[in-house]
Amino acid sequence: MPIVESEKVVRTADLKARTKQFALRMMKMVDALPRTIQGRAIAKQIIRSATSVAANYRAACRARSRAEFIAKIGIVEEEADESCFWLELIIDSGLLNEDRIRPLLSEAGELVAIMAASRKSAIGNRRSPIP
Repeated sequence: MPIVESEKVVRTADLKARTKQFALRMMKMVDALPRTIQGRAIAKQIIRSATSVAANYRAACRARSRAEFIAKIGIVEEEADESCFWLELIIDSGLLNEDRIRPLLSEAGELVAIMAASRKSAIGNRRSPIP
C-alpha cells in the first residue's frame, strides 16, 4: 500500500529530527575523546560526517527533482557510512569505551540502511532507466 502524503510528511519530519539528534549526540561524544593527535583528527572527521548526515538529509527533503533527491540521499548514505567507519576506529583504537560508542554505531548503521532503501526506492520509482 502506498504511503499517503500525510504519513510521508510525518516520516520526513521524524527523519529530520533523528538525523539532527544523531549529529548532536556525535558532537557530545567527541568532547570525550582524548586531546591527542589521534583524538583531535578523528573528532574533526566525525563532526564533519555526522553533521553532513543531518544537513544533507534536510537538503534532500527540499530537492527540486527526483534526480537531485537521489543524489542528496546518496550523500547522506555515504556520510552515515563514513560515521560508522570513524566510530569503528574509535572502538578499535581504544580511544573510548565500546559501550559508549555502540549505540551511536547502531544508529549510524540504521541511518545507512534507511537512506540506502530510500535511494533504491526513488531509483525504482523513476520512469527512465538508470544510465
